Amino acid sequence: MDEIIGPEADSSPAETIASPGLDDTALDLLALLDLGGPVVLILLAMSVFALAIVLLKSWQFWRLGVGRTRTAEKAVTLFTAGKTEEALAEASRSRSPVQDVVARGIKRLTDGHSPDLARADAMALGADLIEDMRTYLRPLEVIAALSPLLGLFGTVLGMIDAFRALEAAGNNVDPSILSGGIWVALLTTAVGIGVAMPVVAMLNWLERRIERAAHSMDSALNRLFVSPTSSTQQPQARNDTSFPAAAAGE
Repeated sequence: MDEIIGPEADSSPAETIASPGLDDTALDLLALLDLGGPVVLILLAMSVFALAIVLLKSWQFWRLGVGRTRTAEKAVTLFTAGKTEEALAEASRSRSPVQDVVARGIKRLTDGHSPDLARADAMALGADLIEDMRTYLRPLEVIAALSPLLGLFGTVLGMIDAFRALEAAGNNVDPSILSGGIWVALLTTAVGIGVAMPVVAMLNWLERRIERAAHSMDSALNRLFVSPTSSTQQPQARNDTSFPAAAAGE
């Protein structure tokens, strides 16, 4: 008897601890979807889509080097000191939106463009970079605004069903019918708010990073084009006074 019971005693606790935990989680999720209905399904799909956007934007910001300004500041310092070639090499050493804008401004000045034209070209590049960084932020705004409303819509539908069930009960009114219908209806509002809060937080974080990048661009360009070195850059003789056709796409 001991030899038979022993192995069961060894293996049984592991099964009781590991397996029911996963099963309970899956059952809770299925129960949540069943109680919330299609509204909860839509909210969960929106949350997955929002998470994908946040991960995509985080990767994009890392790839673009958003937030890296030290090299650009060093390039501006070298340029204001009259070390144009060193400044251009420093600005082209690595990638970031601020460095790209500074490098464009210095390159245009060293190519013989007037300070006004060089500044306009650098600002146009900066505007394009800012617009690129703002890609996919609009869907996050829509999800953040729509999730609570969708949850409230599900609650209203659930309340309607609860009161219809209460009316159908007639004189045999059971308070549990109404209370159970109400908490099930409020479930969708809770899910909607739960989806909206992290999306709003991440949206503000992403927008703040873009605002700081734009401010860094403005600051770097102001320092670059008010320096004495930029005013001494004389435009060379050119056949046309307009921007090169490839300037906007470089």
